[in-house]
Amino acid sequence: MRRFAAPALRTPCPCATGAPLPRRLWRSRTIMVVAGLSGIALAGAPFQAARAQFSMPRAGAGKGAPLARNEPVTFRSDDVSYDSKGGLVTWTGHVEIWQNDHILRADKVTFDRNTNVAAASGHVAIVEPDGQVLFSDYAELTQGLREGVMTNMRALLAMNGKLAANGSRRTDGKVNEMSRAVYTSCKICAQHPERPPFWQIRAYDATDDLEHHRMEYRDMYLDMFGVPVGYLPFFSTPDPSVKRQSGLLLGDISPSDKHLGTYITLPYFWAVNRSTDITFVPLISSSTGPQLTTQYRERFNTGIVHLTGAVAYDTNDQGGYYSGTNYIAPSNDKGLQGYLFAHTQFSLNENWRYGADVNLASSANYMRDYRITGYGADVLGSNLYLEGFGVGSYSRIDSSFYQGLNTGVINQSELPFVLPRYLYSYMGEPDALGGRLSVNTNDFNIYRPNGNSDQRLQLSLNYDRPFRNALGQVFVVTGHVDSELYKATKLDLLPAYSTVNAATTIQALPTVAVKMNWPFLKTLKNGSVIVEPIVQLIAAPNSGNSTTRNRPNEDSLDYEFTDTTLFSLNRHEGVDRLDGGMRANVGLHANWTFNNHQIDALVGESYQEHIDRNQLPNSGLGTHASDIVSRLSFTPTRWLDFTARDRMDHNSGQTRFADGLITAGVPLLSVTGGYIYNSKSYYYYYNNNPYTVGPPAAYFVPTNEATLGASSTYKAYRVSAYGRRDLASNRFVALGADLAYTNDCFIFDVAFNRRYTTINGDSGDTSILFTLTFKTLGTFPVNG
Repeated sequence: MRRFAAPALRTPCPCATGAPLPRRLWRSRTIMVVAGLSGIALAGAPFQAARAQFSMPRAGAGKGAPLARNEPVTFRSDDVSYDSKGGLVTWTGHVEIWQNDHILRADKVTFDRNTNVAAASGHVAIVEPDGQVLFSDYAELTQGLREGVMTNMRALLAMNGKLAANGSRRTDGKVNEMSRAVYTSCKICAQHPERPPFWQIRAYDATDDLEHHRMEYRDMYLDMFGVPVGYLPFFSTPDPSVKRQSGLLLGDISPSDKHLGTYITLPYFWAVNRSTDITFVPLISSSTGPQLTTQYRERFNTGIVHLTGAVAYDTNDQGGYYSGTNYIAPSNDKGLQGYLFAHTQFSLNENWRYGADVNLASSANYMRDYRITGYGADVLGSNLYLEGFGVGSYSRIDSSFYQGLNTGVINQSELPFVLPRYLYSYMGEPDALGGRLSVNTNDFNIYRPNGNSDQRLQLSLNYDRPFRNALGQVFVVTGHVDSELYKATKLDLLPAYSTVNAATTIQALPTVAVKMNWPFLKTLKNGSVIVEPIVQLIAAPNSGNSTTRNRPNEDSLDYEFTDTTLFSLNRHEGVDRLDGGMRANVGLHANWTFNNHQIDALVGESYQEHIDRNQLPNSGLGTHASDIVSRLSFTPTRWLDFTARDRMDHNSGQTRFADGLITAGVPLLSVTGGYIYNSKSYYYYYNNNPYTVGPPAAYFVPTNEATLGASSTYKAYRVSAYGRRDLASNRFVALGADLAYTNDCFIFDVAFNRRYTTINGDSGDTSILFTLTFKTLGTFPVNG
């Protein structure tokens, strides 16, 4: 390996501490010379004493005007002398020379009118308009700073970049050529500047293209802690001031992938103009065909367009597999494959905007084989929309469609097309009585090739009137009306499973409610205690069984009765199923605050005259007295936060639902844990017709799952790990870990992820990703 003596990367003290360049005290006698001739040829130009302080250009204010042959060059110094015989002009003492926004500073500058060369020595500094500063012991310049040479050159660049070279030559004000160059964006140790930086680029020669803002290195080594770890015969990168520029990007490489084998990518970025760019990412793998990905981005005055798509030739075979007891035949996903992800959003005016999110792929197996983002989800969703924002109001019309990915669970013909849906929400200002009116509507037309197809017109009106009395009781009187009109076909199919094929139905449910909160406050020495009984009375007609009344169900399929829905007028998620009848909800809320810490708890129960037959079995509302729900939040210190919820049978005390979340620790060590339990897996309830066939066996398997994560941060190091385990089946769902090191110029990250679940017959997957990020250079990802 060839070695060369590279210059040390030392930053002048003021710049190393982030201070501006020193402004020296000027003597009372200041001389200015303004040259109106070409370059800095000053023969015969008279010297004039300055009458006022000259306004200096601000370094780094912008790109500024380029160096030009015919622009005047201005000088300032403490003293000046002129040798008429030798044709020499000498400025000494805090010399400054500038043309446009380009500035030269030195202790001494001598100009030879015979050769048109200015020689600068002693603390030479050249300030460029973009903020770049060049330092040297000695420089010879001509053509108005446009050409010259410098010895022992150092430079401060954007993004804390630092460059040093044994020598530098500037040509036509456009190119700086350097010999034995060294570059880094890492900090230089002020106490030991002789120590090598964390990383540096070392090249036998380098070129800084000032016109195109590009750095080129030849015969380049990458050093870490002064030790060579990589070599490239040629390396080119934008200079640190560039935000975007056409060129090759750092690609992705993997020695071993489950479906791709060994693969490599080599992206090319094309900056079409200031608002448009295109990125091409070719992928070559050893186990399947190539892929070309294209990303198009454009920003307009009123919006954006982002398009990402790919075309590939997939040669991987997909065999048959079992999903439960169902055999899924092999799919024919070989050959030409591709995907398109599109996101657009435009503003019509200050109140209205429209857009689209389109996500399509030729197959789920193709997404799996080529690691396409979104694989692992059950569906890909697409949406077109127009929405408006007003004072207290929101309006939206959209259309949606879905593509099924998990073929073992999702049947494409059963997925809905929403053509279209309209939303409107209005919240009024308080009226003269102190009440507030709100209006909501959610209307849609849904089509399924194999399943319910229905149209709905819906309107909800709500009026809340709060008041309080002398006893401190806080009342809210509510008047509420829900009304829906349906027209449906194929009602005997999912998800309604009704007894008729088609029907037109209407429902309306007026509701009156009174809720009373009666807080009792006790002030303590270091805090306070609040005990708050809560009582709510709700009166509404019996809603009946919506299934036997032939009403579709699009928004109320899943249900969980917890503390969050205890005082809801309608405890269903949507309005296709309404919660009617007479009922009383009671609860007790308590809060203890002490030394900025607190314990908050709620326990409650619902007593209903009418048992809602629209609820799922085991929902907690199957009897006149509901299950007991509770919540406890405990934050005793800054480093501990605990929240738990529970629902238990009011007769047997058996827990039917529970979840908990705990976070404990400090940055040195933090632990997060989560737990969820449900006596039934409601997700599977509508897989079969639950009214004739009954729920599938998976419905009766309890959901019992725990997660645990831990992280630690110490100085520049960060480590984290997590695990998710299904306690019902006694197996892991996922495991992961991440280790990272970060400093001012470098990031190293290694991430491990293990998936144990089966998707489309693909039983589990393991990935390891190594990422090295060099500030101002880019990121090097390596997949394991």
